[in-house]
Amino acid sequence: MAAPQFTLHVLLVALLTCPVTTYPNGRVPMACSGMIPQHNHSPQSEPVHQITVSQTTFKPGDRIKVTLSGPPFRGFLLEARDAEDLSGSPIGSFTLIDSEESQLLTCDDVQGLAVSHTSSSKKTEIKVYWNAPRSSPYHIRFLATVVEKYKIYWVKIPSPVISQPNAPPFTTPTATTEPLTTTLPVSHLTKPFSASECGNKKFCVRSPLNCNPENEPACVFLSFTRDNQSVMVEMSGPSDGYVSFAFSHDQWMGDDDAYLCIHEDQTVYIQPSHLTGRSYPVMDSRGTLEDMAWRLADGVIQCSFRRNITLPEVKNRFVLNESYYIFFAEGAAHDGRIFRHSQQPLITYEKYDVTGPPKNVGGSRSSPLLKAHGALMFVAWMTTVSIGVLVARFFRSVWSKAFILGEAAWFQVHRTLMVATSVLTCIAFVLPFVYRGGWSRIAVMLRGG
Repeated sequence: MAAPQFTLHVLLVALLTCPVTTYPNGRVPMACSGMIPQHNHSPQSEPVHQITVSQTTFKPGDRIKVTLSGPPFRGFLLEARDAEDLSGSPIGSFTLIDSEESQLLTCDDVQGLAVSHTSSSKKTEIKVYWNAPRSSPYHIRFLATVVEKYKIYWVKIPSPVISQPNAPPFTTPTATTEPLTTTLPVSHLTKPFSASECGNKKFCVRSPLNCNPENEPACVFLSFTRDNQSVMVEMSGPSDGYVSFAFSHDQWMGDDDAYLCIHEDQTVYIQPSHLTGRSYPVMDSRGTLEDMAWRLADGVIQCSFRRNITLPEVKNRFVLNESYYIFFAEGAAHDGRIFRHSQQPLITYEKYDVTGPPKNVGGSRSSPLLKAHGALMFVAWMTTVSIGVLVARFFRSVWSKAFILGEAAWFQVHRTLMVATSVLTCIAFVLPFVYRGGWSRIAVMLRGG
């Protein structure tokens, strides 16, 4: 029994500490629309790569060779768009020339609308065929997003325009692409957060429960202060990489509204995101946040921001005047990339409405049910079963003339301890299912964090 448990723990540690890379396999259908990598950095302005085409005119049904080339790059995303509406959906389909370097992506539930890389190996040229659909617009332009390395990438590099015969003259749109980034004012916090108003004016989550980030660097601290139709959020925790929190409908990670404060180059980037399953968080636009500020001191990351309670036109943002479980996690970050948290997140014991009456609450990094599971397994396999074996091995001769209820004393004690072991093991086995609410195929696959 010990060997499988040891192997399981080693596997869990390996999964929790492995770095999360930025889709080196190129499976990025979530980027089809905006073509913007989730790298938490601004794109380069002057492209150094180019797109060439085998012909400048086309008819529906034509097959056109498209070549992306330039200095060595690791990742790319290639699409065709209506040249007069570059913010529209991808058009036509692609056919691969080299399936080892490129792959077809499914966008808008249609296979082959885009092409991306298959690995992070360096490449200088990609060639594919584009198949013009029957209902093609008059003018087509190819767009490519190219990633040289995590911090260096270009978004929507344009190709020459190709047009159908007898098409009206091409008119350059007044705005060819939507804004790629939004520059938002961020200020420096002049002093650490204080817990003095927790339970009075602020809704606070703290660990340890009564700690104060003002004078305790190890204090994990979250506060929410309602101000009319917005909420001011303060977050503080010891970390050299990032701290984060999320609102969740349950105590299981996935489909959550999350916010990260990422330390890089003596700066803290405040980033909203959302979680889909137990995968890398998908970074969202920072345009939903206001009054952002941050502070670094004594190995502690502190950041604050304001967010409207409701954001009806923004996807993945929860309404804040409802009740949620609150997660807090921290982990390592390097070169703009975040890594999985090295320990279980802190999770509140129940759901809370952070816009309601101010409270001072705590949480746990391990559910009481899982703690009970571990305690029962420890008692069963390190105590009762061990003592039962020792009694049968060494006390049979010592208690040879002692009897309990008509049976040898050693045997009665041995049997009682073995039965206790079985009962404790059965109870411990059931507790994780009670915690999870049933059988979880995802949990069994150990994708969790």
